[in-house]
Amino acid sequence: MYAEASTWGYSRGQTSSPLPPGTVFHVKLTRPARRATLVVHVAASACWLGLTLGLLVLGITAAITGSAVTVEASVRAMKLFADWLLLPLAFLTFLSGLVLSLGTPWGLARHRWVYTKFWLTLATVTATVFALRPGVNSAVAAVSAGGPLPDVSEVLAGPIVSLSAYGFMTVISVLKPWGLTRRGQNLRKAARKPVDAERTSQTA
Repeated sequence: MYAEASTWGYSRGQTSSPLPPGTVFHVKLTRPARRATLVVHVAASACWLGLTLGLLVLGITAAITGSAVTVEASVRAMKLFADWLLLPLAFLTFLSGLVLSLGTPWGLARHRWVYTKFWLTLATVTATVFALRPGVNSAVAAVSAGGPLPDVSEVLAGPIVSLSAYGFMTVISVLKPWGLTRRGQNLRKAARKPVDAERTSQTA
């Protein structure tokens, strides 16, 4: 979820600096490939966000309802979504965003906001694997055995943290704060040196 906004600007010729072209394994994305990857990335990101919002609604329902039947139905629905949809969408979002970052002039580690979104997305995917899904599975096991919901945080913490991260990433995608990283500054200087040398030779 960290490259879509920057790639829209790039596709319209609105890059903010004369950085070297981005490549994936030394192959620059063609315009059709970039657009196709962007469509996949945006669609996967939107689905991931919507699914997480749905999980939060189900978690809140399980936490506040007084009906054991509703609790069981809610946590079973959460498990179904987490097992079959959440991880594929998370990995698709991460991988398509990585390809877009590496295959365009924006790069992965050239702008602080892109780099921040990369690590946030990676952290969210990791939390989905090692925290959200195990928590949901634990809740399902307890409820299926006839007991109450063991811990409300098991069905609420994951979706809340994920939605907070998505909201923050959306904000920085729009605002593009913090400027270039040190690597980005070095690449910009390297790109300008041949231009400055050519101007100097023309004026000499």
